[in-house]
Amino acid sequence: MKLLFLFSALMLVGSSVSAQNKTDISLSWKDSGKQESEISSESGDLYEKVEHHGPAVENEWLGLRLYFDHKVAIDVYNKTKAQLEFKGAMWYPTEEQQKEGWGADQYKAGSTVGLGGVRLWDGEKAQFLDPVTMRTARVKKEVNLSYMEMLSENVPYKGDSIDVLVRVTVYSGSREAKVEAFAFSSEPVQFVTGINYHPTTEVFEGEDYIATWGLHPEDVAAFRLKIGAAIKYDPDDYVQKEKTKDQVLLISKPTNYLSTHITSAGGLEKGFDTAEGFMNYVKGLH
Repeated sequence: MKLLFLFSALMLVGSSVSAQNKTDISLSWKDSGKQESEISSESGDLYEKVEHHGPAVENEWLGLRLYFDHKVAIDVYNKTKAQLEFKGAMWYPTEEQQKEGWGADQYKAGSTVGLGGVRLWDGEKAQFLDPVTMRTARVKKEVNLSYMEMLSENVPYKGDSIDVLVRVTVYSGSREAKVEAFAFSSEPVQFVTGINYHPTTEVFEGEDYIATWGLHPEDVAAFRLKIGAAIKYDPDDYVQKEKTKDQVLLISKPTNYLSTHITSAGGLEKGFDTAEGFMNYVKGLH
């Protein structure tokens, strides 16, 4: 009887947590709209074949996507209020939806790492996770989180051929997403991550974070909004920081695993309508 009661209690707890799951996933073909849990390409490029150019995940605060091509950059979908939006708008809400308070594609990643994207460091410069013999995207929704993955196979690196997996996880009730990089290789590798910026954004740097605030040169959204973005990291994981004309890069120590946390907020969200408000939030993160 006690075992039966325990089982019933666990089932109720699981049901309660599941009902509160405010995350979602999306990975669908442009031509058919069919949702998939996993897709692969020998060329490593399905950028124009799939909706939002790759796999995507969201929680009530923001959406994130991984570009399905050589960039494997992380791009952001910013929201103005807490709600799930992929099923109703995918990545591109109509102007009418945006007037009603839906989010939009405000962030501009371009050819950079975007917000927390992962590449390799060849000793002198950042290297794309490309070419590949196969690239695979996968999305999964769990009890109170959702994640997307991109596996790049047989990437040439320092005379070797390695596989690299990038995973991005969002959680119910949390504005921070976790980015993980796994190197399946005989020797440790050096990863590169970071955050991009534009002439119209401010850059803020602290001991364990890099953040930006301002307008992105994006012309997809009906209304341009100032947005904040940040990456939090453990300084002990890195040996070098490099600022280029459009991104601040972090070069890791040799390793087979790396993790960071990323976050973003839109200027119409309460408490995040100024650089000061966003930075107070970033500095308070652990």
